[in-house]
Amino acid sequence: MTTRRYSSTNPELLAQAVFDVAADAGLDNASVREVAKRAGVSIGAVQHHFSTKDEMLVFTLRAASARLVERVTDVASIAAGGPHDVLVAMLSEMLPLDERRSKEAHVRAAFAVRAVSVPGLADIRSRGMFAIRSAVAAVLLDAGAPDAEIRAGGLVASAEGFAASALADRQSYPTAYLQRSIAQFVDLALRDRVEVGDAVELAS
Repeated sequence: MTTRRYSSTNPELLAQAVFDVAADAGLDNASVREVAKRAGVSIGAVQHHFSTKDEMLVFTLRAASARLVERVTDVASIAAGGPHDVLVAMLSEMLPLDERRSKEAHVRAAFAVRAVSVPGLADIRSRGMFAIRSAVAAVLLDAGAPDAEIRAGGLVASAEGFAASALADRQSYPTAYLQRSIAQFVDLALRDRVEVGDAVELAS
């Protein structure tokens, strides 16, 4: 194996290696040795950036969480259509609808389990989910949906639940089923909307 010197490595490279190992072989197999092998660096290079495995995992989850939040919020700003289509597009980023999102959902689920015993991971995961929930709530609020925060929490939890279920039993949760299901949950979240004009009139 050809290895790189410390100066030519960076934490982002190693975080991607952790992600790839976790997606292919599970988070438990993301050892310093395996990550070094996947990244094409020496074990010492990994230890140069991360003194412990937990430190390496915390950095990896932070990077992965930031990518997901960025994609969800980007979708909110560029998706075409009304609030229903925008919300479906946002939540679809959390579902295993293709190879990339399937890998991400798999790794996210593994980190969720690991977070039970690693406080640093739990905090990062919580912050990421809060950011996504807030973005979803903003769309619901703009659409005039009551209890936007509560409904946003339900939508995000539903998307995560569907993702976990699909990973465990893909036959029962094919892509078309996931897409129809999340669309129906969005329909429910948008019920009883107050039109913006009506809200202004009532407020005055």
